[in-house]
Amino acid sequence: MIPTNDECFRLMSRYEMLDNIRAHSLVVAKVAHLLARNLFKVGVDISVEMVTAGALMHDIGKTASLKTGQDHSKLGRQICIENDLHEIADIVGEHVRLKDYYIYGCYSAKEIVFYSDKRVTHDTIVSLEDRLTYIIGRYGKNRENLENAIRVNFELCKRVEKKLLGKLDFASEELAILATGEEIA
Repeated sequence: MIPTNDECFRLMSRYEMLDNIRAHSLVVAKVAHLLARNLFKVGVDISVEMVTAGALMHDIGKTASLKTGQDHSKLGRQICIENDLHEIADIVGEHVRLKDYYIYGCYSAKEIVFYSDKRVTHDTIVSLEDRLTYIIGRYGKNRENLENAIRVNFELCKRVEKKLLGKLDFASEELAILATGEEIA
């Protein structure tokens, strides 16, 4: 089942999502919704509802993982499965690290949410470069192997960006202005 926006918000409350994580998720959903809606308009077979729900729920496991140290994307995937949200479970599970990506393949909700999350620091839409700097500073912990893995992940994200925006009539620099006014509810 694809949850409605209201169902996503109820689950955020049920799992006691912190306000700052909720604000981040809402902005990620606005970016994802904008991309999915515009891709659909140009003929891409994509479910705008699934993308939006996946984006709203992408950090559903984050609050609990702050206490337990678990991988929040894996925990979020499990939460989706436990709540019969199988359609978005893999979107949530792969929002940090995209597993299967094909530059010439079909467009997927996973790609859109993965990319959208990388464009939002806290509740502000930023460039991929700014987000990379933030992620390395926050999670890199001066460990070269971890920092390199983060950089590799962002190189993939740049390829995803090129694929997604290649079909659209706006540039990545315009995303912040366009998505800010996006209505998802």
